[in-house]
Amino acid sequence: MSSQAAHPTLLIPGPIEFDDAVLQSMGHYRQLLPVLVYSESHVGPGFVATFGDTLSKLRKLFQTTDPASQPFVINGSGTLGWDLVAANLVEPGENVLVLSSGYFGDAFADCFSAYGAKVTKITGAVGSRPQPDEIEKALKEKKYKVISATHVDTSTGVLFDLKSLTAIVKRVSPETLIIADGVCSVACEEIDFDAWGLDVVITASQKAIGCPTGLHISMFSGRAIEVVKTRKTEPAVYFASIKRWLPIMQNYEAKKPSYFSTPSPQLIRALNTAVSQVLDRPLSERFQRHIEASDKVKKTVADLGLKVVASKPEDQAHAMTAIYLPDSVSPPDILPKLLNKGIIFAGGLHKDIGSKYIRFGHMGPSVMDPKRRDVDNALDALKGALAECGYKA
Repeated sequence: MSSQAAHPTLLIPGPIEFDDAVLQSMGHYRQLLPVLVYSESHVGPGFVATFGDTLSKLRKLFQTTDPASQPFVINGSGTLGWDLVAANLVEPGENVLVLSSGYFGDAFADCFSAYGAKVTKITGAVGSRPQPDEIEKALKEKKYKVISATHVDTSTGVLFDLKSLTAIVKRVSPETLIIADGVCSVACEEIDFDAWGLDVVITASQKAIGCPTGLHISMFSGRAIEVVKTRKTEPAVYFASIKRWLPIMQNYEAKKPSYFSTPSPQLIRALNTAVSQVLDRPLSERFQRHIEASDKVKKTVADLGLKVVASKPEDQAHAMTAIYLPDSVSPPDILPKLLNKGIIFAGGLHKDIGSKYIRFGHMGPSVMDPKRRDVDNALDALKGALAECGYKA
């Protein structure tokens, strides 16, 4: 039985439901003797050991054994990852190719522009992604310092084929750095950092990893770090400086205290617990469980006579589903009815279709914990809420 207070089940594309042990680790919970959170030194031996262990475990999560790669955990949200990439890897005037499949791809492009990059953007049709021939054509026409793709764009539920993308880039423009926004994909979609030849993957704590909001997490390749070290101009950024953070992360991973900016001991303890839970099972099993949950959701949606925003099966994310509503139903109609049934979904976010769909996040403990019926309960609630709106399948 959960020790959490009764609450509606949070099934948006992040933050997600959290496991009791993750929340308890923030309060130094010990068996049946819970205690209040107490203050802890960010350079004390206990915390240093926990932080170092967490960074080492992140290597396993991202599937990298290359000692030149470096994990980063910094106070902030997933958005901080955009700044880390745009400010540190691209110098003003350099070319960047952004592959967009929704709101978050567009926003990443805006971030690159804010730091002076010359941005070319390829945008997929609503519910789709840029196609291989478009990408190859763009790479042949111009040299790009960086190419970025949003692995799962949470505005549309579109999944990008990163493995195929990296194969194209390595063949056509091998010097181009490959960046993946994995905020809604790390720990639920396969990411093989070394085998695919990725240079940076950015993510956040509150999605499929299953840790409360407040931590940015990323993995940089040795090649990306070398680009940071050898750039011609100093980046116009302070807190988001990879040069400043790199020795801090290296020291903590070596179990040595270090300081640039104060980390959150409580959140990092929670992250350690969450990542440990992820790694308790083979990653392949975790990815498969998310596929199975996704298949169940998509089948139910189809049985209801509805469509998902990501139209092709190969473009559909496995940790969330963006669902088109019937013409007679709007998000303000159905979301309160779902809440009355104990389920929280999110409204639409894409600027072109925002009033036509809702978003269902199914990831982390809601999928992996066999004692939970979150997905089944949500599907039952969806059926009932649609009926209350007057819709008949």
